[in-house]
Amino acid sequence: MTSHSIPYGHLRTLFFDVGNTLVSFDLELVKTELARHEIVCDVQDLRRAEAAARPTVSASLSSERTTETLSTFELYLHVMLLNLPAQPVHNESSLARVAHDLVQAFDAIGRVRLWSNLLPQVPETLEALKNRGLQLVVVSNSDGTVEELIAAVNLRDLFDSVIDSRIVGYEKPDPRIFEHALNVSGASPETTLHIGDLYHADVVGARAAGIHALLLDPYGDWINVDCELVPDMPALLQQFPKP
Repeated sequence: MTSHSIPYGHLRTLFFDVGNTLVSFDLELVKTELARHEIVCDVQDLRRAEAAARPTVSASLSSERTTETLSTFELYLHVMLLNLPAQPVHNESSLARVAHDLVQAFDAIGRVRLWSNLLPQVPETLEALKNRGLQLVVVSNSDGTVEELIAAVNLRDLFDSVIDSRIVGYEKPDPRIFEHALNVSGASPETTLHIGDLYHADVVGARAAGIHALLLDPYGDWINVDCELVPDMPALLQQFPKP
């Protein structure tokens, strides 16, 4: 229990991040792209390395550096590569060059295709939460394609509203994107919970708007953070009182 305990029984609205909350990279696609750079790994290696990169990326965020800057995405990919099993033909500097090349390759692939892997039990969990009368809203830092992205994985109909940072002009952790989401949804901050994967974007930003916040932490990588943690979406559902 933290000093920021969440009143699950009184919540009326849930805000959701998208990347690494509802969907992840298509890891087979990423694995294939890495093989072009002589990086050998399996999907589980990638999954673990990606999660391990999140605290470092989160700590780099500021008002000048958000998740949508190319430098942040490149840092994210570089730290992910550093967390893979050791690669005989690579070192830290060569992996930095690979990360730079991957930014260009993934930009060509497009965000909707890259982030096309539904995380486990996401549709079922969202449906269960919606069936309990909760309003569900996407609040995502994106490039104007997040609505298309969630439609491509058949999640769009589960959400009452979709807030895309490119469209509204504010990016997490700027509290104004959360305030915009509150206005659009008619929700009250005291009865709203935001679920995400990056402390400095999702928790700091939501709290600045008076909203409760929680992090998904599948491998226990977040140490000494002052917020509640759950490993995945089914575990989130278990926090709510049974109907």
